Amino acid sequence: MEAEDLPEAKAALSLLRSRLCNTSFYFKPPSDSSDSNYSKLKFIISSSVAEACNNSILLLGPRGSGKMAVLELVLQDLLLEYPDMITVIRLSGLLHCDDNGAFKEIARQLCSEYQLLFSKMASFDDNSQFMIAMLRECGLAHKTIVFVLDEFDLFAQGKQRLLYSLLDAMQSVSSQAVVIGISCRLDADQLLEKRVRSRFSHRKLLFLPPCKEDVERLLEHILTLPIDSDLPHDYIIKFNAKLHNMLADERFKKIINTYLDSDSTVKQLVRYLFCAISKMNLKSGMLTLENFEHALSNIQRQPKQECIKADCSILELYILVCMKRLEVKEQNSYNFNSVMKEYKSIHDSFQTSDYYSRSVCLRAFEHLLQRELICFTDNRGHNQSIEFRPVKLLISSPELHLGLKAYRSCPVILQKLMN
Repeated sequence: MEAEDLPEAKAALSLLRSRLCNTSFYFKPPSDSSDSNYSKLKFIISSSVAEACNNSILLLGPRGSGKMAVLELVLQDLLLEYPDMITVIRLSGLLHCDDNGAFKEIARQLCSEYQLLFSKMASFDDNSQFMIAMLRECGLAHKTIVFVLDEFDLFAQGKQRLLYSLLDAMQSVSSQAVVIGISCRLDADQLLEKRVRSRFSHRKLLFLPPCKEDVERLLEHILTLPIDSDLPHDYIIKFNAKLHNMLADERFKKIINTYLDSDSTVKQLVRYLFCAISKMNLKSGMLTLENFEHALSNIQRQPKQECIKADCSILELYILVCMKRLEVKEQNSYNFNSVMKEYKSIHDSFQTSDYYSRSVCLRAFEHLLQRELICFTDNRGHNQSIEFRPVKLLISSPELHLGLKAYRSCPVILQKLMN
């Protein structure tokens, strides 16, 4: 009789999934350490509110590193701490990089926040003057306006009138505002014009991928079951003991490092963990190495490698190996005719039984072009015969090597040629 799913296992899985869907759980530091970006950003904004001063800051780092998530956590906390003293205006460079559209959106959000009548027909100058007047009125009322400019580098294109007007208005004693730029470009501040840069505070917070020690702490923080939860105490003790043994296992560390080599941002790591815990066996109720190995193979699927395994003939494998050998020989430009010479040299050297006519090879070559495993190096020469147009591989050497290994009836000679 098949064992039933454990109810505590289902509850544990639900708990772990909810943690992974809650950015505040893994981006907010367990203790408000002063050196975390969360603490630094919170201090800058809260001091601006409490001391009625202006500030500007850039949050820089690769996509998925937590810039927006940390900012949202800080704003949530400060809106609770100063409920009537902060107004948040959000703009995105993908939507509002046009200066006229940006000022109109600022005016719309300010009117919505303070229950004023918004005019769609207002001109650029009208909206600009309205923003400056609102900054002055809010400053006199001890209210801070926080401008969040996502994709900040896109605002730094063109004449930068929005940035200049915002930062220039903040020079006034009566205004009270914070401008927060968010960008995946680490040189975003260097894109600013001289007149804009002179008004910017040059404060920057860098969001870098976590180091190995941080990853280990994060894994333990996310995956360890809390002792004070509603789950059975014995189950929690057993689950956590097995988890800590797994975290210390060298095989597990190798799996995690393999994943981090391809993408080391926290956002993608959390995505990977969600995939891994979803494979948890609900009958045993425990996480295993196999869960993480399976998730790794799923999340790092190689479509071109799979195409070799499923769609390629042995002749097409020969053509791909010949092209790889030409590249190893540093033959930068080659065509179908060059590939055929290499194919013939392999046959002459090893006397293989897999030797086909030129016309059959050309059809296999065209099939590889259709599958986008190879392509022409440029779009010129459309009137030229396929045999003479320069081509290149679109599959890496490791992908080709693994594809050959996975191919059930791959000739041994091809694997030798790839080594």
